[in-house]
Amino acid sequence: MCGSELHTLPEGVQRVAAFLQQAQHPHLPRMLDGAARTAQEAAEQLGILVGQVAKSIIFRRRSDGAAVLVVTSGDRRVDEKKVAQLVGPIGRADADFVKASTGFSIGGVSPVAHAAKPVTLMDQELQRFDTVWAAAGHPHGVFPATPRQLQELTGAPWSDVVAA
Repeated sequence: MCGSELHTLPEGVQRVAAFLQQAQHPHLPRMLDGAARTAQEAAEQLGILVGQVAKSIIFRRRSDGAAVLVVTSGDRRVDEKKVAQLVGPIGRADADFVKASTGFSIGGVSPVAHAAKPVTLMDQELQRFDTVWAAAGHPHGVFPATPRQLQELTGAPWSDVVAA
């Protein structure tokens, strides 16, 4: 891509693409034919295992209202108690909070290029795979990365954040 192609993409995908380009990530977002609002939908469209989908889940920290992003493997469930032990008490985030704090709508929340930098944790379970796929700011947008690349892009620590 030379840059002019970015203007035909949805705004959220443009923001993620610009972030990835600036970070010199080797892969830009790709638009899928159908929506990939869930890890299962993304895996089916990409022909990958559900665990290879790096899903972004937003919580709201109770003490200060900060967005807490947990990037986890699509076949795992976040253990909210483990997350709370790392960042303090958290609660569920509604669609309005997710949109206001990330700039993305639920179903297309990217792990990068947020409107405001969230507190971010990276699920160590993602390291089981050579390549994972993350949302790129739109329900049809995704991008690939190695788990290490994704961790470096987010700057998040590897954490044990999933239910046993």
